[in-house]
Amino acid sequence: MMEAANPTPEVFSVQVQTREPSASDYDDNIRDKFDPLEIYEILRTVKDPEHPVTLEQLKVISVEQIKVDDAASTIEVQFTPTVAHCTMATLIGLCIRVKLLRLLPRRFKVQILLSEGSHSSEEDVNKQLNDKERIAAAMENTNLLNVVNNCLSEKPITDELPALY
Repeated sequence: MMEAANPTPEVFSVQVQTREPSASDYDDNIRDKFDPLEIYEILRTVKDPEHPVTLEQLKVISVEQIKVDDAASTIEVQFTPTVAHCTMATLIGLCIRVKLLRLLPRRFKVQILLSEGSHSSEEDVNKQLNDKERIAAAMENTNLLNVVNNCLSEKPITDELPALY
């Protein structure tokens, strides 16, 4: 197995942000608008591919890094790797994209980006994360799909994550 790019990342305590449900949340005849907090709630449990913690615990994602334009059906998620040379940045972005594609209505166009200045190969990684053909090819790779599925699994986190190679 490869050596982790950040063998001992700082893990932060989680402060759950919630909003009070409104009456319209329970009315199936009303289309609720998506907001950044709702997208964050979808993504907060995505696991890091190298460590037995979530992206939320590593502060890789935050509500402030999510933009939603419900009327235009667009979502932009920025994320910040724990180190500027993170070798898992593309895999983390792929996990974020797959989780959103699986749970959001098909009307949404999703853009996944590294936070500006957060990675040494930012431009190349951003290009990969938003290239439909590359994403489709990645999802045809059984080993890669297994790693993504593990990162998206709702199973409790253990210290035993599957080997990437």
